Amino acid sequence: MKNDLIISFRADISSIEQTENEIVLKNKNNSLNLQHISPGILEAIAVLCAEGETEEKLSQLVLEKDGHYGLSEFYYYLETFIKIGLICHTVKFDEGTLATLLSNSSNYKFQFKKVVLDKNYILSRFAYCHREDDRLILESPLSFGKIILNNWRSSAIVTELAKPVNCLQLCQQISDLTEETIQLFLSLLLSADMLAEAAGENKEIQTENSPLAQWEFQDLLFHSQIRTGRQNKPIGRTYRFWKQIPQLPVVKPKVSEEIIDLYKPEFNEQQATDPYFTTVLESRRSIRSFGKQPITDRQLGEFLYRSARVKKLTKTDIEELSNRPYPSAGACYELEFYLAINSCQNIASGFYHYCPQEHQLGRISGLDDPVKALLEEARINNPQKSVPQILIILAARFQRASWYYESIAYAGILKNVGAVFQTMYLVATALGLAPCALGYGNSDLFAAASGTDYYAETSVGEFILGSKPEN
Repeated sequence: MKNDLIISFRADISSIEQTENEIVLKNKNNSLNLQHISPGILEAIAVLCAEGETEEKLSQLVLEKDGHYGLSEFYYYLETFIKIGLICHTVKFDEGTLATLLSNSSNYKFQFKKVVLDKNYILSRFAYCHREDDRLILESPLSFGKIILNNWRSSAIVTELAKPVNCLQLCQQISDLTEETIQLFLSLLLSADMLAEAAGENKEIQTENSPLAQWEFQDLLFHSQIRTGRQNKPIGRTYRFWKQIPQLPVVKPKVSEEIIDLYKPEFNEQQATDPYFTTVLESRRSIRSFGKQPITDRQLGEFLYRSARVKKLTKTDIEELSNRPYPSAGACYELEFYLAINSCQNIASGFYHYCPQEHQLGRISGLDDPVKALLEEARINNPQKSVPQILIILAARFQRASWYYESIAYAGILKNVGAVFQTMYLVATALGLAPCALGYGNSDLFAAASGTDYYAETSVGEFILGSKPEN
């Protein structure tokens, strides 16, 4: 089989002829100025801007007009076009386009890999389909490109590749595609690292005995999408919703009229009684059991004051920011503190929201069924199986972060959770309390307990707190 993929410029690329031998290639993000272009290469560029053609036919066109010197120059330009993501590779058949491979990264390189007709292949377990506008897209965190599935036949082939299958078997199942077309489509998948040789039943040769065996699909996908290198979407603080959607306030409005004022420690008193920082740092550990006497309201008040209060508010023409004891990406502070209080001296058991600006607790409910279920899950999640005196649930107002950040908003939220955990650990250690971060929690259960919208604000971290056991 020849490598007769159709190559062309991406649909968003346009060419502007400046002079007879100068041309500018442009899209919304980049432009490339080409000067002193030979007639053959100019004609090849015109073909790439239109329907495209096989590399062999384009090479023949350049060779006829420019000779061997022009051909070597054409290959240089073609490699440059591929490297910077201007070129797409397409599989066509009698009725139209089957699939198109596009660059998805500045590190994109295309190396054609040919499949063997009678060898079994299987779709990579990291490959996934999703809708993008009106197109079905196949992507993988292993790949530096993405494939547009232009036709139901390509989607059907991908479905069949959920189990080991070869080209000859696929030809029998999709009879209106030729053996060569199916082989070429599978080669496109293989070249994009979305297909693997099958090793026995539902296994891939490439991942069976490699570091990939220990990656879960969602973890590798998340890792690849929040780092530069394997995706070319905008990333960072882009303010993409500025002037479109109002920014959420930096401090969430109170959710209850039943308010409890908390104890505020004096700074001088803190300085006089606190252990040295190195002592706190070296003493920090997870404590999963609690004292016979519950934590006091004074201890809880001091803990929250030193861990989570608003110290300062800042407003600019664009945004509203704050400063608190723990760091937060961009000072946007999207995390909210909710407390499921099982036992605390002088505070009734129930479910509360912490108001960081006024340093108050707003009571949401008593120990109703969702709150009891949250406490029970925290008990199960605790290796000591102790019911926590207080379960602190960190919930994210997601749009507070995504209003600023593109591609990395959720990753930033999780990093902020880690910063809060360390701050709470150190404060609890300094106060002689028993702290422990938990590994997971039930976000749907939290939404039921708090009455929040799962997609607007729900839990992203859990932390248990109580009095320190006597021994």
